[in-house]
Amino acid sequence: MLTKEQIKKVQNILDSSVDPLFFFDNDVDGLASFLLLQRYNGRGKGVAIKTSPEMDASYIRKVNELNPDAVFILDKPLVSQKFIDQVKEKGLKLVWIDHHPPEQRLKENYFNPLIGKKPSTEPVSYWTFEVVKNKKPGDEWISLVGCLADAFVPEFATKFSEEFPDLLPKEKIENFGKATYETELGKIIKILSFGLKDRTTNILRMLKFLIKVKSPYDVLRESKGNKTIFRRYNQINKKFVKLMEKAKKLAIRNFGRKLLFFQYSGDLSLSADLANELIYMFPTRFIVVAYTKGSYANISVRNSNPQEDSREIIGEALRGINATYGGHKNACGVKLPMEHFLKFKKRLIRRFNEPIK
Repeated sequence: MLTKEQIKKVQNILDSSVDPLFFFDNDVDGLASFLLLQRYNGRGKGVAIKTSPEMDASYIRKVNELNPDAVFILDKPLVSQKFIDQVKEKGLKLVWIDHHPPEQRLKENYFNPLIGKKPSTEPVSYWTFEVVKNKKPGDEWISLVGCLADAFVPEFATKFSEEFPDLLPKEKIENFGKATYETELGKIIKILSFGLKDRTTNILRMLKFLIKVKSPYDVLRESKGNKTIFRRYNQINKKFVKLMEKAKKLAIRNFGRKLLFFQYSGDLSLSADLANELIYMFPTRFIVVAYTKGSYANISVRNSNPQEDSREIIGEALRGINATYGGHKNACGVKLPMEHFLKFKKRLIRRFNEPIK
């Protein structure tokens, strides 16, 4: 866990920054983390990191373009050493807050709850709320949305439920799945996740809207301010529902098998969203969702068995293959060249002793 001293240090850097630049992972935990810090500070710009799993050196262009006095990296497991070095060469303050397996690429101002005497795995949006909550207590719903999107139910969910039972009924708090997929608060997660899968212009428009919203109802109720967000949500949700139906049929057809390997293509990657919902629906399965396009496959892996480490299983299947992967024990991602895709798939099938089709 982060200590009071670490939280205060982040607070002090944020308070002293006139024009911060926030890089955040392109998911709801990352987005919520950015919103919490920006709404507290009231200054600075946000940039979604779309390279995965590493934030590569190309993002130095944004630093040069926006000329900030401090750079924050939120919810990113890997950051290019070249990027870190170039930011430091400019004499800028650099803060990296993460909750993935620790990296030692940044010696100062690297904050990760897995490091220390009491290691823990809370999402970054949990800790950014710890930074801002005394000044922005009303923003707990933003932190809650970010936490639920990362399969974590924070302790303040109960209090929120008491105040907003229509958004998060008390009986749904018992696990993140019910809270995420059976509530109005969960709908916000999907709206924001799909909104991040839009053109840069529309993402920036969404960020401006979210920076100003007063309550979660402002996101749920379609208005002039969020019209573009809802249009994108409706477009993507139609595709998402069709893909989920195909994945569910595959799961039912292969009833009794441990591995659920769902592959699809098209113009949009929804692998993480699909994998998250599939593991809720089929908690005993090892979920692999592969989006294939061009020369690469983007793969999301989910596993709810505490005795299995998804990263180890994926690492074995990638042995000798030039691919990148990273994430958590129960949720990780892979970027894999298509030339090795079939080998990877067959290795996983053999790993779970299932017939090759």
